[in-house]
Amino acid sequence: MDKEYKIPKHVGIIMDGNGRWATKKGLKRSAGHAAGYKTLKKLAVHILNRGVKYLSVYAFSTENFKRDAEEVNYLMDLFVNKFREDKNFFMKKNIKVIFSGLKEPLRNDVWESMQEISEMTKNNDGGIFNILLNYGGQNELVEATKKIVNDVITDKINIEELNTENFYHYLFQDLPPIDLMIRTSGEVRVSNFMLYQIAYAEMYFPKVYFPDFNEKEFDKALDVYNKRDRRFGGIKK
Repeated sequence: MDKEYKIPKHVGIIMDGNGRWATKKGLKRSAGHAAGYKTLKKLAVHILNRGVKYLSVYAFSTENFKRDAEEVNYLMDLFVNKFREDKNFFMKKNIKVIFSGLKEPLRNDVWESMQEISEMTKNNDGGIFNILLNYGGQNELVEATKKIVNDVITDKINIEELNTENFYHYLFQDLPPIDLMIRTSGEVRVSNFMLYQIAYAEMYFPKVYFPDFNEKEFDKALDVYNKRDRRFGGIKK
């Protein structure tokens, strides 16, 4: 009898290769980001329909502000336009959209569009779509530490009560650990992505650029995940 097919509860994706995808086609990098969003929109629905409960995607890191101003501005405009344009789409799909990251130095219109789509979809229960925007894993841990210190000072928590489980409550979003982390484009590194949450994640590094990482490519990742033996430091007899 075949083993039961395992669906990860929480999937994380580092969406890498948009710019290189465009460059190889003789297009501007901005065309790659537009294509990447188009892929993401369809992929998010597919992944959550497969039974995944939480999907976290790396949209823009704190370090990405170092990029050329034209590219950064294009991405910020893309976020504003697509979040506002697709509010109703995610409502119809019953997907709850949330964000992880810092407010500064995001433009006001970007922050407002994030709040709008979050507010509109907050009661949806067909899966949680967590978008990491102006995010860095080290920043998240620093911000969590500040919250913990404040709670200890104000007697909201006894420091001895802090453990690896309730630490999640202090992160940008209180989500379960990541089971499967995917980074497209063939690069093999985590790039400051959800450092606490990926402690025991299975990692998958396909060579395909993100705009081409379609539903079929994700299902390949699921097949690989099902061949992994997750032991969490123990030994299965």
